Amino acid sequence: MKKLFYYNWQKRQEWFEWASELSEDELLLRRTGGIGNILETLLHIVVVEIGWLKDLKGERFEDDLSEFTTLQKVRELNDQYHHEIKEYVENWSADREDQLIEIEGESFTEGEVLNHMIVHEVHHSGQLSIWSREIGKKPVKANYIHRGLGV
Repeated sequence: MKKLFYYNWQKRQEWFEWASELSEDELLLRRTGGIGNILETLLHIVVVEIGWLKDLKGERFEDDLSEFTTLQKVRELNDQYHHEIKEYVENWSADREDQLIEIEGESFTEGEVLNHMIVHEVHHSGQLSIWSREIGKKPVKANYIHRGLGV
């Protein structure tokens, strides 16, 4: 599971680089499906990961998201919380897979939440890939192979 987080983090950095080549108009253009535009989708990926991590730790994530209106600000938010998320993932062990946690009146297992975090980003990466092709750009490679992550 940990290596799938590393995979997502590598790809996210590649999506940030990919997006840095776009104009602000292209980043903000309303699109079919997903969150609505490229910048909001990247912000959503970051915020959902932070939010679930905070939930797992029994904390709340309450940043005002209205200030994250540029790619640079989204990257800064990602970087601000990445160490905390990485530490949690790296210290997680499989014996916690079935540990129940309660979040806003619902019960989940830790493994269920962590797996959801992984597939959530993969899902939105697929949306970014479609939009990439629609604007004539090569998308970030989805391959797990040759990323130096091993088995």
